[in-house]
Amino acid sequence: MAKAARHGAGRNQLRIIGGTWRSRRLDFPDVEGLRPTPDRVRETLFNWLMPIIHGARCLDLFSGSGALGLEALSRGAASVVMVDRDPRVIATLRKHLATLNAEGAVLYQQSALDYLQGEPTPFDVIFLDPPFRQSLLPPVMELLTTRGWLASGARIYIEQESEQPLVELPAGWELLRELKAGQVACQLVRAPD
Repeated sequence: MAKAARHGAGRNQLRIIGGTWRSRRLDFPDVEGLRPTPDRVRETLFNWLMPIIHGARCLDLFSGSGALGLEALSRGAASVVMVDRDPRVIATLRKHLATLNAEGAVLYQQSALDYLQGEPTPFDVIFLDPPFRQSLLPPVMELLTTRGWLASGARIYIEQESEQPLVELPAGWELLRELKAGQVACQLVRAPD
């Protein structure tokens, strides 16, 4: 897996691209496989989401550095549920939310698959950026589709390694946009109404 880029005094950092916390830099733990969505890709994604992100209910299923969930909150999302199984990640996200005085975020320390077995709540925007080479996208997309996690017309962002074939979308999911940048291939899709 690609290691996250290192900046500053040897620490892993991410930069919030836009919104209320624009240009804020935040550290994230040195966890194997943790790689924030690159700035360029994040900027493109949130340009795509601009018409719907304000007031949206978001799910960041593999939160990691928090880059996607924090960016969504910075840009006016009503709420973001952030899920990650690593206790260091959750502790760091909790610290960032306090530092930013962020409202509307809920953290869950568990695997994405375990979370999706819980009581479903429909989300408007879902971020799927799992660890590479673990084949997590197909079972996660199946649970999202069959268990009631998708609001009508929900947008789903899917990020995966660029050297692999793009994951097959569930029936009824419509590809809206796609992008390849370095080691990352991503898609923005729309769930059925």
